[in-house]
Amino acid sequence: MGRMIVVMTTISDPMQRVFARGDLIDITTTGRRTGQPRRIEIVYHVLDGRIYISGSPRADRKRSWLGNLERDPRFTFHLKRGSKADLPATARIVEDPEERRTVMRRIIETAWHGQSLEAMVAHSPLIEVTFEKAA
Repeated sequence: MGRMIVVMTTISDPMQRVFARGDLIDITTTGRRTGQPRRIEIVYHVLDGRIYISGSPRADRKRSWLGNLERDPRFTFHLKRGSKADLPATARIVEDPEERRTVMRRIIETAWHGQSLEAMVAHSPLIEVTFEKAA
């Protein structure tokens, strides 16, 4: 009889654990009119190693944080549960309808069950986050 070898892997680096799944964070953007820091609480999602931030669909208004990122895409991604860190980041606003549909479908499947895909594609903010490399 052959031997069975079981290999167990764990994520030992706290930052890898943080980015293994989405969670609640704060982000600080720069106010587009005031130039002052604006901090809000929001949820991020991890999909195929990419980090996204979205929100529930609202056809009646545009989010201030999204307007701030349109003006200046640099922001701070504040980890606050488990590991705590303030990470400099850049936002890419996802505007392509097909890319939005693909990402929103995954967000609904993994986190926001029951949301309308069409409403999210049409009315939810969506950014992809890129972290600045440490010097």
